[in-house]
Amino acid sequence: MSQSAPELETAGRRLPGDLDKAEMMDRIIRVDHAGEFGAVQIYKGQLAVLGKTASAQTIQHMAEQERRHLEKFEALVVERGVRPTALQPLWTVAGFALGAVTALMGEKAAMACTAAVESVIDQHYAKQADVLGPDEAPLKAVIEEFRAEEAEHHDTAIARGAEEAPAYPLLSGLIKAGSRAAIWLSERV
Repeated sequence: MSQSAPELETAGRRLPGDLDKAEMMDRIIRVDHAGEFGAVQIYKGQLAVLGKTASAQTIQHMAEQERRHLEKFEALVVERGVRPTALQPLWTVAGFALGAVTALMGEKAAMACTAAVESVIDQHYAKQADVLGPDEAPLKAVIEEFRAEEAEHHDTAIARGAEEAPAYPLLSGLIKAGSRAAIWLSERV
């Protein structure tokens, strides 16, 4: 019977040039705060267009979960003294516009937006959970809880016809690329 390697503390696997733990934690909190803020804006945009449609109740449920996620990261920003991204004004406009534009394309396009964003967030949260050691167990638990809810949003969007949206592969690819760029920028700016 072989023993597994002991779990390393956060930032314990550093290579020369890697972020130290404080820098890594600042980036994680900053980008997750920005991401949850952006998600709230996307759902605001979708609900502004789809207000009374069949999808509105589903979107409202997802939006409420995203607001709860945002509240947690807002508390962590304060608790840990992390500077939020300077791009928050841009994410306000870009998130709302993405939600509204995809909703104007139809309910399935709004669901395609959700599926694309959530697939990127699932990968993003998985990478974060992987680098957090036992010294950051409470944060890792939060990230894993939120990741499960984001995966639920993705699966709901797929079940509600996301892949039937007009030009789905193109739409999904563009939204995924934009989401990855927003993550990269929000970690740093």
